[in-house]
Amino acid sequence: MLIKRLLKQVTAISLMAVLLCLSLVACSSKKEEVTNETNSESEVLTEETTEAEPSEISLIMVGDILLHDRIEKYSLQENGEYDYSAIFENEKESIEKADLSLVNQEVIIGGEDLGISGYPAFNCSYNLATNLVNTGFNVILHATNHALDKGKTGLLNCIDNWKKNYPDVAVLGINETREDRDIIYVYEKDGMKIAILNYTYGTNGISLPSDMPYAVNLLDEDQVVSDIKRAKEIADFVIVCPHWGTEYLLETDSLQKKWTNIFLENDVDLVIGTHPHVIEPIEMLTNETTGHQMLVYYSLGNFVNWTSSSGTGIANRMLGGMAEVTLARDDNGDVVIKDYGVKAVVSHVTSKLNGITVYDLADYTEELASENEIVNQDATFSKEYLVNLANKVWGENNWE
Repeated sequence: MLIKRLLKQVTAISLMAVLLCLSLVACSSKKEEVTNETNSESEVLTEETTEAEPSEISLIMVGDILLHDRIEKYSLQENGEYDYSAIFENEKESIEKADLSLVNQEVIIGGEDLGISGYPAFNCSYNLATNLVNTGFNVILHATNHALDKGKTGLLNCIDNWKKNYPDVAVLGINETREDRDIIYVYEKDGMKIAILNYTYGTNGISLPSDMPYAVNLLDEDQVVSDIKRAKEIADFVIVCPHWGTEYLLETDSLQKKWTNIFLENDVDLVIGTHPHVIEPIEMLTNETTGHQMLVYYSLGNFVNWTSSSGTGIANRMLGGMAEVTLARDDNGDVVIKDYGVKAVVSHVTSKLNGITVYDLADYTEELASENEIVNQDATFSKEYLVNLANKVWGENNWE
């Protein structure tokens, strides 16, 4: 009996040992599966991290929004309100998809109460601000020679409208207070900080309000150099947008050369100019002392206009440029220009409601050119003329 009980105990113990071993093997197998799954997930995450696109900032800027009388006339709707959206319709896609979309707002937006007017003392409806925002512009440059066309009232009306209705839009170049004047605008994306400064050479001889000497940012060397230094302390990349140059000149003048040297000496990264109402060259410059590079668009010309003048050279005013710049960090971690170019655009004007708009030159046809009523003011105007002009100033096919 004792032997039989011992055999039963041994058998039970053996069976328990076998079950324990099987359990351990199963656990080991399951653990291995979990480990393999974890490793697999880790590999996937590593691949995704490796293949992630590097961060970039896309920037576009267009030239002068110059609302002559006939543009105002054909933007006035049947309900008595102004709507300028037709002007931007064909370029909206390019404008709204950029991170930074800048526009040189030549005309003060002083509102209907001050009277809508064209050259020489411009003023437009508040609705233009709405149209600009709806088009996708998020940086409005107001430092122009027409900033004081409607005096202090026009300037304050403009500022107040922006602040009340579109507080998130950056409005540069005009200021309500000295504190506003001293603010350096900085755009930030993915840790990259971009500072933008805006100045004009003057205000058509109209004095700044005596109690607001800071109302419009002027090209004063001491102030500009100080602003650039402050901007470089708080940002990774500095852009200056000067309103400068000589009207209707396809080349740079002495003032532009002077200021270009000042910007270069102070290691500005990008300069985009306006005011001449015609396009001018684009070039990359190098500070021979520091090795710093600076890209300059001397003039983007007009985005839209319909001058009343006639004669040779009027066709030049119908061609503008859209600056296109991509910023990214280089191997050293510095924010630099990764790519840049320019797109040629055409002011297309016809005498009908909403008959003023802008086309890419690449998409413009001779048929459209023949319908453009500017041909009545300058018979040389044509698609071929514009293409030749773009090639002359920017280089063969460097504008598409």
